[in-house]
Amino acid sequence: MKKLLFTPGPLSTSATVKEAMLEDMGSRDHAFIEAVKEIRTGLLTLAGVSKEGGYECVIVQGSGTFGVESVIGSVTGENDTLAVLVNGAYGERIVKMAKINRIKHVVLRFDEDEIVTPEATEKFLTENPGITHVACIHSETTTGLFNPVKAIGAVCKARNKVFIVDAMSSFGGVEMNMQQMHIDFLVSSSNKCIEGVPGFSFALCKRSELEKAKGQGRSLSLDLYDQWNGLETSGQFRFTPPTLSIMAFRQAMKELEAEGGVAARANRYKTNKRLLDEGMAALGFKQYLKPEIQGHIISSFLYPSDTSFNFESFYNKLNERGFVIYPGKLSKADAFRIGNIGQIFPADIRALVAAVKEVLL
Repeated sequence: MKKLLFTPGPLSTSATVKEAMLEDMGSRDHAFIEAVKEIRTGLLTLAGVSKEGGYECVIVQGSGTFGVESVIGSVTGENDTLAVLVNGAYGERIVKMAKINRIKHVVLRFDEDEIVTPEATEKFLTENPGITHVACIHSETTTGLFNPVKAIGAVCKARNKVFIVDAMSSFGGVEMNMQQMHIDFLVSSSNKCIEGVPGFSFALCKRSELEKAKGQGRSLSLDLYDQWNGLETSGQFRFTPPTLSIMAFRQAMKELEAEGGVAARANRYKTNKRLLDEGMAALGFKQYLKPEIQGHIISSFLYPSDTSFNFESFYNKLNERGFVIYPGKLSKADAFRIGNIGQIFPADIRALVAAVKEVLL
Protein backbone atom coordinates (compact mmCIF):
# COMPACT_ATOMS: atom_id res chain seq x y z
CA MET A 1 0.00 0.00 0.00
CA LYS A 2 1.29 3.46 -0.91
CA LYS A 3 1.35 5.68 2.15
CA LEU A 4 0.91 9.44 2.05
CA LEU A 5 2.90 11.56 4.48
CA PHE A 6 0.88 14.38 6.03
CA THR A 7 3.94 15.62 7.88
CA PRO A 8 6.24 18.66 7.77
CA GLY A 9 9.04 16.59 6.20
CA PRO A 10 10.19 14.18 4.97
CA LEU A 11 7.33 14.45 2.53
CA SER A 12 5.57 12.39 -0.08
CA THR A 13 7.54 12.80 -3.30
CA SER A 14 6.76 12.22 -6.95
CA ALA A 15 7.71 9.04 -8.78
CA THR A 16 9.98 11.06 -11.07
CA VAL A 17 11.87 12.55 -8.11
CA LYS A 18 12.44 9.03 -6.83
CA GLU A 19 13.49 7.85 -10.28
CA ALA A 20 16.20 10.53 -10.39
CA MET A 21 18.02 8.52 -7.70
CA LEU A 22 18.16 5.27 -9.66
CA GLU A 23 21.45 6.01 -11.44
CA ASP A 24 24.61 5.94 -9.32
CA MET A 25 26.52 9.20 -9.48
CA GLY A 26 30.13 9.94 -8.59
CA SER A 27 30.83 13.06 -6.58
CA ARG A 28 33.40 14.25 -9.12
CA ASP A 29 31.34 13.47 -12.22
CA HIS A 30 30.83 16.42 -14.51
CA ALA A 31 27.07 15.83 -14.51
CA PHE A 32 26.97 15.97 -10.71
CA ILE A 33 29.05 19.14 -10.48
CA GLU A 34 26.76 20.78 -13.04
CA ALA A 35 23.70 19.71 -11.02
CA VAL A 36 25.16 21.32 -7.90
CA LYS A 37 25.85 24.53 -9.79
CA GLU A 38 22.34 24.53 -11.25
CA ILE A 39 20.76 23.99 -7.82
CA ARG A 40 22.79 26.74 -6.15
CA THR A 41 21.77 29.24 -8.80
CA GLY A 42 18.15 28.10 -8.81
CA LEU A 43 17.75 28.40 -5.05
CA LEU A 44 18.92 32.01 -5.11
CA THR A 45 16.40 32.70 -7.86
CA LEU A 46 13.62 31.23 -5.70
CA ALA A 47 14.68 33.65 -2.95
CA GLY A 48 14.42 36.62 -5.32
CA VAL A 49 18.17 37.29 -5.30
CA SER A 50 21.25 36.36 -7.33
CA LYS A 51 24.98 35.83 -7.16
CA GLU A 52 25.43 38.98 -9.23
CA GLY A 53 23.38 40.84 -6.65
CA GLY A 54 25.68 39.82 -3.80
CA TYR A 55 24.16 36.56 -2.52
CA GLU A 56 25.51 33.02 -2.24
CA CYS A 57 24.08 29.54 -1.77
CA VAL A 58 25.95 27.07 0.41
CA ILE A 59 24.84 23.43 0.46
CA VAL A 60 25.54 21.58 3.72
CA GLN A 61 25.37 17.78 4.06
CA GLY A 62 22.84 16.63 6.66
CA SER A 63 19.38 17.63 7.85
CA GLY A 64 18.05 21.14 8.21
CA THR A 65 19.37 21.31 11.76
CA PHE A 66 22.89 20.85 10.36
CA GLY A 67 22.37 23.89 8.16
CA VAL A 68 21.04 26.06 10.98
CA GLU A 69 23.92 25.08 13.25
CA SER A 70 26.39 25.71 10.44
CA VAL A 71 25.13 29.29 10.17
CA ILE A 72 24.78 29.92 13.90
CA GLY A 73 28.21 28.45 14.67
CA SER A 74 30.03 30.18 11.82
CA VAL A 75 28.69 33.71 11.45
CA THR A 76 28.67 34.74 15.12
CA GLY A 77 32.15 35.68 16.33
CA GLU A 78 33.62 35.62 19.82
CA ASN A 79 32.65 39.24 20.46
CA ASP A 80 29.16 38.95 18.96
CA THR A 81 25.87 38.41 20.78
CA LEU A 82 23.03 36.42 19.24
CA ALA A 83 19.41 37.20 20.08
CA VAL A 84 17.10 34.20 19.61
CA LEU A 85 13.39 34.94 19.14
CA VAL A 86 11.53 31.89 20.44
CA ASN A 87 7.91 30.73 20.29
CA GLY A 88 8.30 27.00 19.84
CA ALA A 89 10.56 23.97 19.90
CA TYR A 90 12.63 24.99 16.89
CA GLY A 91 13.53 28.36 18.37
CA GLU A 92 14.53 26.52 21.53
CA ARG A 93 16.74 24.28 19.40
CA ILE A 94 18.70 27.35 18.25
CA VAL A 95 19.12 28.36 21.91
CA LYS A 96 20.56 24.90 22.57
CA MET A 97 22.95 25.30 19.63
CA ALA A 98 24.12 28.63 21.02
CA LYS A 99 24.82 27.06 24.40
CA ILE A 100 26.71 24.07 22.99
CA ASN A 101 28.75 26.29 20.65
CA ARG A 102 29.46 28.69 23.54
CA ILE A 103 27.96 31.63 21.68
CA LYS A 104 27.04 34.66 23.72
CA HIS A 105 23.27 34.89 23.44
CA VAL A 106 20.08 36.32 24.86
CA VAL A 107 16.57 34.95 24.42
CA LEU A 108 13.22 36.66 23.87
CA ARG A 109 10.43 34.15 24.46
CA PHE A 110 6.77 34.20 23.51
CA ASP A 111 4.04 31.65 24.20
CA GLU A 112 3.65 28.90 21.60
CA ASP A 113 0.33 30.34 20.47
CA GLU A 114 1.70 33.86 19.96
CA ILE A 115 3.74 35.28 17.11
CA VAL A 116 7.03 37.09 17.57
CA THR A 117 6.17 40.77 17.13
CA PRO A 118 8.38 43.46 15.60
CA GLU A 119 7.43 45.80 18.46
CA ALA A 120 8.71 43.40 21.12
CA THR A 121 11.79 42.72 19.02
CA GLU A 122 12.57 46.42 18.72
CA LYS A 123 12.15 46.90 22.48
CA PHE A 124 14.41 43.92 23.18
CA LEU A 125 17.12 45.26 20.86
CA THR A 126 16.91 48.64 22.58
CA GLU A 127 17.30 47.03 26.00
CA ASN A 128 20.23 44.88 24.80
CA PRO A 129 22.41 47.16 22.65
CA GLY A 130 25.20 44.57 22.48
CA ILE A 131 23.16 42.29 20.21
CA THR A 132 24.79 41.84 16.80
CA HIS A 133 22.78 38.95 15.31
CA VAL A 134 19.09 37.99 15.49
CA ALA A 135 17.67 34.53 14.74
CA CYS A 136 13.99 33.77 14.15
CA ILE A 137 11.89 30.87 12.85
CA HIS A 138 9.58 31.69 9.95
CA SER A 139 7.15 28.75 10.01
CA GLU A 140 7.31 27.41 13.57
CA THR A 141 6.53 23.75 12.98
CA THR A 142 5.68 23.22 16.65
CA THR A 143 2.27 24.78 15.95
CA GLY A 144 2.14 25.90 12.32
CA LEU A 145 2.18 29.65 12.95
CA PHE A 146 3.99 32.12 10.69
CA ASN A 147 6.16 34.75 12.32
CA PRO A 148 6.17 38.14 10.51
CA VAL A 149 9.79 37.90 9.42
CA LYS A 150 9.59 40.77 6.93
CA ALA A 151 8.56 43.22 9.65
CA ILE A 152 11.11 41.76 12.07
CA GLY A 153 13.75 42.03 9.35
CA ALA A 154 12.96 45.72 8.89
CA VAL A 155 13.57 46.26 12.62
CA CYS A 156 16.90 44.42 12.39
CA LYS A 157 17.92 46.34 9.27
CA ALA A 158 17.16 49.70 10.91
CA ARG A 159 19.42 48.76 13.81
CA ASN A 160 22.15 47.18 11.67
CA LYS A 161 21.72 43.66 13.03
CA VAL A 162 22.49 40.51 11.05
CA PHE A 163 19.17 38.70 10.52
CA ILE A 164 19.12 34.88 10.39
CA VAL A 165 15.90 33.11 9.41
CA ASP A 166 15.09 29.43 9.77
CA ALA A 167 12.69 29.01 6.85
CA MET A 168 12.94 25.24 7.01
CA SER A 169 9.28 24.36 6.56
CA SER A 170 8.26 27.32 4.42
CA PHE A 171 10.87 28.03 1.73
CA GLY A 172 9.54 26.91 -1.63
CA GLY A 173 5.96 26.95 -0.36
CA VAL A 174 5.80 30.65 0.45
CA GLU A 175 6.88 33.49 -1.82
CA MET A 176 9.93 35.11 -0.26
CA ASN A 177 12.41 37.79 -1.33
CA MET A 178 15.47 37.82 0.90
CA GLN A 179 16.47 41.37 0.04
CA GLN A 180 13.01 42.82 0.58
CA MET A 181 12.69 40.89 3.84
CA HIS A 182 16.14 42.08 5.00
CA ILE A 183 17.33 38.50 5.55
CA ASP A 184 21.09 37.98 5.65
CA PHE A 185 21.01 34.18 6.12
CA LEU A 186 18.07 31.95 5.19
CA VAL A 187 18.20 28.22 5.91
CA SER A 188 16.05 25.40 4.58
CA SER A 189 16.48 21.79 3.50
CA SER A 190 15.99 19.38 0.62
CA ASN A 191 13.00 17.50 2.01
CA LYS A 192 10.52 20.31 2.56
CA CYS A 193 8.40 22.42 0.20
CA ILE A 194 10.63 21.93 -2.84
CA GLU A 195 9.65 18.25 -2.42
CA GLY A 196 13.01 16.54 -2.64
CA VAL A 197 14.28 13.77 -0.37
CA PRO A 198 16.35 14.09 2.83
CA GLY A 199 20.11 14.50 2.54
CA PHE A 200 21.15 18.13 2.71
CA SER A 201 20.32 21.60 3.89
CA PHE A 202 21.21 24.91 2.31
CA ALA A 203 22.01 28.41 3.50
CA LEU A 204 21.26 31.39 1.29
CA CYS A 205 23.65 34.11 2.38
CA LYS A 206 24.41 37.75 1.87
CA ARG A 207 27.98 37.51 0.60
CA SER A 208 29.33 40.47 2.54
CA GLU A 209 28.19 38.84 5.79
CA LEU A 210 29.31 35.36 4.77
CA GLU A 211 32.84 36.64 4.10
CA LYS A 212 33.07 37.83 7.72
CA ALA A 213 32.74 34.20 8.84
CA LYS A 214 36.19 33.27 7.53
CA GLY A 215 38.22 31.59 10.25
CA GLN A 216 35.56 31.66 12.96
CA GLY A 217 33.69 28.41 12.37
CA ARG A 218 33.32 26.35 15.55
CA SER A 219 33.22 23.02 13.72
CA LEU A 220 35.22 21.44 10.92
CA SER A 221 32.31 19.84 9.06
CA LEU A 222 29.87 22.70 9.73
CA ASP A 223 32.20 25.57 8.84
CA LEU A 224 29.93 27.58 6.54
CA TYR A 225 32.68 29.75 5.06
CA ASP A 226 34.97 26.81 4.28
CA GLN A 227 32.06 24.89 2.77
CA TRP A 228 31.29 27.84 0.51
CA ASN A 229 34.93 28.37 -0.37
CA GLY A 230 35.27 24.73 -1.37
CA LEU A 231 32.21 24.88 -3.61
CA GLU A 232 33.41 28.12 -5.18
CA THR A 233 36.97 26.93 -5.75
CA SER A 234 36.33 23.52 -7.31
CA GLY A 235 32.57 23.11 -7.54
CA GLN A 236 32.98 20.14 -5.21
CA PHE A 237 32.15 19.38 -1.58
CA ARG A 238 34.87 19.16 1.06
CA PHE A 239 33.47 15.84 2.26
CA THR A 240 31.29 13.14 0.67
CA PRO A 241 28.12 14.75 -0.72
CA PRO A 242 24.64 13.16 -0.82
CA THR A 243 24.87 12.54 -4.55
CA LEU A 244 21.49 10.89 -5.08
CA SER A 245 19.65 13.42 -2.93
CA ILE A 246 21.19 16.16 -5.05
CA MET A 247 20.00 14.55 -8.28
CA ALA A 248 16.50 14.05 -6.84
CA PHE A 249 16.44 17.68 -5.75
CA ARG A 250 17.36 18.93 -9.21
CA GLN A 251 14.37 17.02 -10.56
CA ALA A 252 12.18 18.42 -7.78
CA MET A 253 13.18 21.95 -8.72
CA LYS A 254 12.20 21.27 -12.34
CA GLU A 255 8.81 20.02 -11.13
CA LEU A 256 8.34 23.11 -8.98
CA GLU A 257 8.90 25.27 -12.05
CA ALA A 258 6.54 23.13 -14.13
CA GLU A 259 3.83 23.50 -11.50
CA GLY A 260 4.01 27.27 -11.91
CA GLY A 261 6.66 28.18 -9.36
CA VAL A 262 6.36 29.03 -5.70
CA ALA A 263 3.11 30.99 -6.14
CA ALA A 264 1.31 28.02 -7.69
CA ARG A 265 2.65 25.59 -5.11
CA ALA A 266 1.63 27.91 -2.30
CA ASN A 267 -1.89 28.04 -3.74
CA ARG A 268 -2.07 24.22 -3.78
CA TYR A 269 -0.92 24.05 -0.19
CA LYS A 270 -3.40 26.75 0.83
CA THR A 271 -6.21 24.79 -0.85
CA ASN A 272 -5.07 21.68 1.01
CA LYS A 273 -5.20 23.55 4.31
CA ARG A 274 -8.63 25.03 3.64
CA LEU A 275 -10.10 21.62 2.83
CA LEU A 276 -8.38 20.05 5.84
CA ASP A 277 -9.60 22.74 8.22
CA GLU A 278 -13.16 22.53 6.93
CA GLY A 279 -13.20 18.73 7.04
CA MET A 280 -11.73 18.46 10.53
CA ALA A 281 -14.04 21.18 11.87
CA ALA A 282 -17.04 19.25 10.53
CA LEU A 283 -15.82 16.27 12.57
CA GLY A 284 -15.65 18.41 15.71
CA PHE A 285 -11.90 19.04 15.88
CA LYS A 286 -10.67 22.40 17.18
CA GLN A 287 -7.38 23.99 16.20
CA TYR A 288 -4.75 25.15 18.67
CA LEU A 289 -3.96 28.45 16.93
CA LYS A 290 -6.10 31.45 16.11
CA PRO A 291 -6.72 31.59 12.33
CA GLU A 292 -5.00 34.96 11.83
CA ILE A 293 -1.54 33.69 12.82
CA GLN A 294 -1.64 30.32 11.06
CA GLY A 295 0.46 29.47 8.07
CA HIS A 296 -0.55 26.97 5.40
CA ILE A 297 2.26 24.47 6.02
CA ILE A 298 0.94 22.44 8.96
CA SER A 299 -2.09 22.53 11.27
CA SER A 300 -2.27 21.66 14.98
CA PHE A 301 -5.48 20.02 16.18
CA LEU A 302 -6.36 19.63 19.85
CA TYR A 303 -7.27 16.20 21.13
CA PRO A 304 -11.06 15.69 21.32
CA SER A 305 -12.62 16.28 24.73
CA ASP A 306 -13.80 12.66 24.73
CA THR A 307 -11.58 10.97 27.34
CA SER A 308 -11.62 7.72 25.38
CA PHE A 309 -9.54 9.29 22.58
CA ASN A 310 -6.13 7.66 22.35
CA PHE A 311 -3.69 9.26 19.94
CA GLU A 312 -1.50 6.20 19.46
CA SER A 313 -4.51 4.12 18.44
CA PHE A 314 -5.79 6.97 16.23
CA TYR A 315 -2.39 7.29 14.57
CA ASN A 316 -2.00 3.58 13.99
CA LYS A 317 -5.47 3.17 12.47
CA LEU A 318 -4.81 6.01 10.03
CA ASN A 319 -1.39 4.56 9.25
CA GLU A 320 -2.96 1.20 8.44
CA ARG A 321 -5.15 3.02 5.92
CA GLY A 322 -2.15 4.69 4.29
CA PHE A 323 -2.27 8.10 6.00
CA VAL A 324 0.71 9.16 8.12
CA ILE A 325 0.13 12.15 10.41
CA TYR A 326 2.40 13.75 13.03
CA PRO A 327 2.40 13.78 16.84
CA GLY A 328 2.13 17.07 18.71
CA LYS A 329 5.07 18.92 20.24
CA LEU A 330 3.27 21.44 22.44
CA SER A 331 4.32 22.06 26.02
CA LYS A 332 0.92 23.08 27.39
CA ALA A 333 -1.74 21.27 25.35
CA ASP A 334 -2.39 17.84 23.89
CA ALA A 335 -2.48 18.10 20.11
CA PHE A 336 -1.45 16.39 16.90
CA ARG A 337 -0.33 17.88 13.61
CA ILE A 338 -1.27 17.35 9.98
CA GLY A 339 0.91 18.68 7.18
CA ASN A 340 -0.45 20.18 3.97
CA ILE A 341 2.77 20.01 1.96
CA GLY A 342 4.55 17.56 -0.34
CA GLN A 343 2.94 15.60 -3.18
CA ILE A 344 -0.46 16.03 -1.50
CA PHE A 345 -3.48 17.19 -3.48
CA PRO A 346 -7.10 18.10 -2.63
CA ALA A 347 -8.33 14.57 -3.35
CA ASP A 348 -5.78 13.25 -0.84
CA ILE A 349 -7.03 15.68 1.81
CA ARG A 350 -10.61 14.56 1.25
CA ALA A 351 -9.52 10.92 1.54
CA LEU A 352 -7.68 11.66 4.80
CA VAL A 353 -10.72 13.39 6.30
CA ALA A 354 -12.89 10.43 5.31
CA ALA A 355 -10.42 8.09 6.99
CA VAL A 356 -10.42 10.21 10.17
CA LYS A 357 -14.22 10.01 10.25
CA GLU A 358 -14.08 6.25 9.77
CA VAL A 359 -11.48 5.79 12.51
CA LEU A 360 -13.50 7.85 14.99
CA LEU A 361 -16.66 5.77 14.55
